[in-house]
Amino acid sequence: MKLRSLVSLAVALVAVVILCAGGLGGFLGGNAAAGCIPAAASPAASPSPSTSLLGPPPGWPAIGDWDSDQVGNAAAIVSTGARLGLPARGWVIAVATAMQESTLRNLAGGDRDSVGLFQQRPSQGWGSPAQLQDPVYASEKFFGKLVTISGWQTMPLTDAAQAVQISAFPDAYAKWEAPATQLVTAIADTAGLPTDGLAGCGATGPWTQPVLAPVGSGFRTGDRPGHDGVDLSAPRGTVIRAASAGTVRTARCNAVYADTGAEWGCDRDGHPDLTRGCGWYVDIDHSGGLLTRYCHMDQPPMVTVGQPVAAGQPIGVVGSTGHSSGPHLHYEVHHNGDASPNGAIDPVPFMAAQNAPLGNPPT
Repeated sequence: MKLRSLVSLAVALVAVVILCAGGLGGFLGGNAAAGCIPAAASPAASPSPSTSLLGPPPGWPAIGDWDSDQVGNAAAIVSTGARLGLPARGWVIAVATAMQESTLRNLAGGDRDSVGLFQQRPSQGWGSPAQLQDPVYASEKFFGKLVTISGWQTMPLTDAAQAVQISAFPDAYAKWEAPATQLVTAIADTAGLPTDGLAGCGATGPWTQPVLAPVGSGFRTGDRPGHDGVDLSAPRGTVIRAASAGTVRTARCNAVYADTGAEWGCDRDGHPDLTRGCGWYVDIDHSGGLLTRYCHMDQPPMVTVGQPVAAGQPIGVVGSTGHSSGPHLHYEVHHNGDASPNGAIDPVPFMAAQNAPLGNPPT
């Protein structure tokens, strides 16, 4: 029986709990409705591995930089999360964790007694070595721990993954958020699984935080009077989301040498003294003459000029291009459709007034 037929039958037999609004169209650039903060789900009792929706490799093609074996393992994670009723945000967290821990390889052994996709340790009560080399069992154990973490749905991905894994490198998971989001979306699209909320989870209304991270340098402070926005201290690779629905006005690189104005480029990090400009950045026009700006992206934006975006839709990832001393998101809000410094307003009180205050969520 062909893969899609198997998947269709399995999906028909298994009720996947839909916990968010939004959808795949929003992630891929459509004008889907704003997303939501998903409710926590409780995994069911551990079933046998044969109940996985998609099954282990072989049978999956390579996707992007991931070969068929890696994609098959990611598919086992995704299908397990779907069967247990977790929203797509949980699938992304799990796949990103496995990317960091094992590069999506079902390893027979690792550091000390670590085993499998998540490098879980039998000595710490995760299960036997044989159990932990079953991708479905290992995924169930990961998800079972994840849902016990208060506020995991709205945490930065690296914090949620770290709360489960207790790694010696707690920030290492952040760089995998964008690749995991893209791979999970491709798998779910192929399998016909709903990715409801993947584009916009975290958006509780018309506005949402572009990243969940502490506020660093503020708006037009005494030592930085020309700082027309705020810096959000998110790790490199953190997904940046559109703060509200709108249309992309600008998506480009403008990093130049400070002394000559010659092109510095965005294929490398910028410098706080040698470089000027936002690096890779995006401007989005919103209703009411509002505009938001997102600076210092690590890679070319995920969106293009003229593209409609939904609140919470991924538009790029955090980096340090342009006039920057380290990875963070520089975020600006402008009114009257004025993208110049004359139109800039302080994002902190503005976002608080939209019920989307900047900074980490309360614990």
